[in-house]
Order: sequence, then C-alpha cells, then structure tokens
Amino acid sequence: MTEHETHSNWVSEIEEQDDDLPLSTRLSIADALTLGNAICGFMAVYFTTTGVLVPHLMGHGDSAMSKHSAANAVTLMLMASVFDLFDGLVARKLRSSAMGAELDNLSDLISFGLAPAYFVVVWGIVTDDAHGKVAAAAAVLVVLAVVLRLARFSCTTLRDGVFQGMPSPFGAMTVVSLVLLELPFVPTVLAIVGVAWLMVSRVEYPKPRGRLALVTFCWTLVSMGCLAAWTLDIPGGHQLLQAGCALQCVAAATIPGFATTRRVNTFRANRRERATAR
Repeated sequence: MTEHETHSNWVSEIEEQDDDLPLSTRLSIADALTLGNAICGFMAVYFTTTGVLVPHLMGHGDSAMSKHSAANAVTLMLMASVFDLFDGLVARKLRSSAMGAELDNLSDLISFGLAPAYFVVVWGIVTDDAHGKVAAAAAVLVVLAVVLRLARFSCTTLRDGVFQGMPSPFGAMTVVSLVLLELPFVPTVLAIVGVAWLMVSRVEYPKPRGRLALVTFCWTLVSMGCLAAWTLDIPGGHQLLQAGCALQCVAAATIPGFATTRRVNTFRANRRERATAR
C-alpha cells in the first residue's frame, strides 16, 4: 500500500467517525457564542491579575496602567454578558446542541462567578483601606451564590419569561459597579453580600426578551462607553463612570422591590377572587 493510499484511508476513517458523531455533540452557532462568553471571563481574570494584582505585589504599579487593566477586565465581563444575551436568542431562532445548557452554565460560572469574585479579591488586596480576608469572604459568597443559582436553574421549572433570583450577569455587573463606586469598605462589602443573597433569593426577574433585550444591549454599550471615557481620562469621564455604576446599583436595589410589590398585589387579588367566589 502506498503512502498516498494510507493517507487517504486515514482521512476517510476520520470523516466516517465525524459522520457517526451524534448531532447532540456537535457545536452550534449558539454554542460558539457561549464559548465566547467563557473566553471573555477568563481574559477578565487575566487582565485583573497581570495589570492590577501583579504590579501591586511587585511594588511598581502604575495607577494609569492599573486603571486601564481594570477597565479591560470589566469590559470583558460586559462582553461576556452580550454573548450570554445573544446565545439564548440564537438558540431560540436556530438549533442548539444538547450540550448548550451545560456549556451556558459553565461559561456563566467563569464570567459571572469567578471573574467578578476575583475582581473583589484583588480590590481587597490593592486598596489601602480594605481588608483582604473580609473581601475574600465576600467573594466566596458571590461564587457560591452563582453556583447555587445555576444549579437551581438547571433543576427547576418556572413560568415562562421570568428568572428566580437575580440573573448572574446582572449580579456580576452590580458587584463590579459597587467596587468601582469607591465607597467606604464596609458598606461596599455589605452591598456585595446583599447582591449574593439576591442571586439565590426567590425574587422573580423578567428575562431579557424583545424590547427588554434591546434595552439590556444598549445599556451594556453605554457602560462600555463610560469605562472607555474613564480609562482615557476624558473630561468628566470619572463622573460618567460613577453615574453609570450608581444607576446599575439603583436598578439592582429597585427591581426586587417592584417584583415583590407585584407579587404581593397578585396574591391579594387572587385572595379577593377566592373570597368573592365563596
């Protein structure tokens, strides 16, 4: 048998094996977007380490470089949320593999669990008035909240159009916003713990579909613009970033209130209907 024939037979065997693969194990377009989410989360950890933590530990950290790296890390987390938003939309329009749900959960754990929690840990190390061990404890709560939330999402069925507990992308952006607001250490840590609690709570949040998905996407782009203005030292850039972070935190605080009020009103209406029926 010639070398060409051997190579041809080998290629044929590979192609046959590929054809024999079940469709459930082949990546779809939605899965590719989900993997983009995971890559962004990992790169956020990379920039936080190489641009913020390592220079600080080496004793020659440049504030401008640290600010640029922190902005890159947060921007990557925002990009991960964009991938997470669109992979669901694409999966509903096109096909999604059987691995889609698992890939989504694993990617979310990296981008919206590990990356923001690591950001909190590094903040606790590099900030003068912070306490590293306390910040690390708060970061652990964030990771555990995301793990529990994703696990609960995988094994429970809710009515269509809602999430139970604060969605992990929204929670991650709120945690990062709290850090960037540069508030005193203790209120920041308490607020981070509150966000972790909201992620595992039973408060219902609407899924980003239709007009809400468009609003979410636009808000993400605005947030990236605020980060860019802050990094480039554009006049008013710092104030713009602070305003964006404050709006994120206000939304995180008010949405549960509206959701709880609506749930209470629905419960009261149903009780009145039952009483009238009697």
